[in-house]
Amino acid sequence: MTPLPTSMFAIVQTHHGYSGKATGPSIQNASDWLAETEMPVPEPGAGQVLIRLRASSVNPSDLHFIKGEYGQPRVKGSPAGFEGCGDVVATGAGAEGLQGQRVAFMATHSGAWAEYALTDAQMCIPLRPDISDDDGSAQIVNPMTAMAMVDLARQAGDAFIVSAATSQLGKLMCSLGRDLGLKPIAIVRRAETVAALKELGAHEVLVTSDPDMLQKFSALSKELKPRVFLDAVADQISEQIFCAMPKGARWVCYGKLSPELPKLTQTGQLIFMGKKIEGFWLTQWMTATPREDVVRVVAEVQARFADGRWKTDVSEKLTLKNVMSGLVDALQKSDGKVIITP
Repeated sequence: MTPLPTSMFAIVQTHHGYSGKATGPSIQNASDWLAETEMPVPEPGAGQVLIRLRASSVNPSDLHFIKGEYGQPRVKGSPAGFEGCGDVVATGAGAEGLQGQRVAFMATHSGAWAEYALTDAQMCIPLRPDISDDDGSAQIVNPMTAMAMVDLARQAGDAFIVSAATSQLGKLMCSLGRDLGLKPIAIVRRAETVAALKELGAHEVLVTSDPDMLQKFSALSKELKPRVFLDAVADQISEQIFCAMPKGARWVCYGKLSPELPKLTQTGQLIFMGKKIEGFWLTQWMTATPREDVVRVVAEVQARFADGRWKTDVSEKLTLKNVMSGLVDALQKSDGKVIITP
């Protein structure tokens, strides 16, 4: 076996802890938050694995994290990047069964925007050979969230609402909803995306720039009675949609794409209409859900990518050494993932 190098190239965070701000998942200059460095290759401890990176996908949560706006504190000097795909090249005690396997992973100790990542073995998913590296790099955050949240929506009725529906996750949820015989109501910003989303599986598509959008939604709400709103935006329009939903509605926030801080204008609905506002975090779902259910969801996710029902739309690929110069421009491209490769 070829010995591992002692050092690696990485894109590391330049700040520590939380920022105390909420400005949204966008950056104007990568050097405000990140830096290139050579650093020691980490060594796995008990229950941990070292992964040689093949590809890492960039999610909004990555940007929230490096800006200190995520639910976990930053560690200055530690590589950024939550999610990726790669080969297990070293293991700690208790994780030997993953040695040599190609896995999708969530980085829990040393991030994915580096030549090597360190994570807990339980955060790895061995990949089928017919899953591409691009799909493998985006196999957990969006697909697993889509499966878990649409399952939650299905328990409340036939119709549900998806904001930011042109995102990779939004598209996955629309297509999954259609496949399950449900009626996804997609909320988007741009009218030119309507036809594509309907073809993908959205029952109806509403455009936030349409001055009649809320009236149209109110009519849909009375007709279809959607009781779950899967929301990644969390702005004032989200609050207005929630207020127009029927009794027993649940506003499930799983992201914060908008820097706007919405006001609750009809708090009486929480009392008299039994409505709820709640959050969804995949990490918590994965640790709280029975193992057999997680395994079932993982198998279904991989089957959907393998047979083409789902795919990762890639807007641009960057090598690690092009991240600092190219990430901001790459993130301006819509309707696809930025993929980082070694």
